Amino acid sequence: MKKSHRFYGHGIPRVNCDDLGGKLIVVEGADGSGRSTQIVDLVNWLETSGRPTVQVGLKRSTLVSEELEKAQHGNVLSRTTLALFYATDFADQVENLIIPALKAGFIVLADRYIYTLMARDMVRGMDEKWLKNLYGIAPVPDAVFYLSVEPEELVQRNLAKNATLDYWESGLDLGLSRDVFDSFLKYQTAMGEAFRQLQKTYKFEFIDANRPVNSVNKELRKKISAVLDED
Repeated sequence: MKKSHRFYGHGIPRVNCDDLGGKLIVVEGADGSGRSTQIVDLVNWLETSGRPTVQVGLKRSTLVSEELEKAQHGNVLSRTTLALFYATDFADQVENLIIPALKAGFIVLADRYIYTLMARDMVRGMDEKWLKNLYGIAPVPDAVFYLSVEPEELVQRNLAKNATLDYWESGLDLGLSRDVFDSFLKYQTAMGEAFRQLQKTYKFEFIDANRPVNSVNKELRKKISAVLDED
């Protein structure tokens, strides 16, 4: 029997989960985990095999993405306001991208999902129960893969790619350390712990992404193929 979709909480009004025939697959991971590289390859693989795919991710809503980007650069918002900003971005994509694509039978490939948003907020001291309620609008994915990379490796990868470390990915707003490298390591360690805490509730899979890109990709393809073959 075909597995029906459901929401984590209250969901979106007037949406019948029985109408959602596609698949929702999430790839999570920090900047430098290889997440974006894997997403590009997976999209090409899925579409060349005849499976239409829609991509979603953080800060991609046409409603608030530009304003959210400006707010982050200004670093003027409280943690609650920033959390609600991200939740609005996510809600808009759920209603206007994810739900319509699932109804049309597409594969929705999410470059991060509510778990990153929740982990970031939890590290900043926000209540996990409140966050679970906030993201009760989220459809439950068919599969979630978290690309796990050691913080020390993430430092090297980010510096090799950008020659610098991102303000938010280093947790500089938290005052963890005056040294950006030390702050990055402490923040990414805390994020890893938050993901392990969330994994107990949401049951997503950890993928060892310290390995070469090809090895990670082969594992992802194998696991996604198994999900697609479930029907």
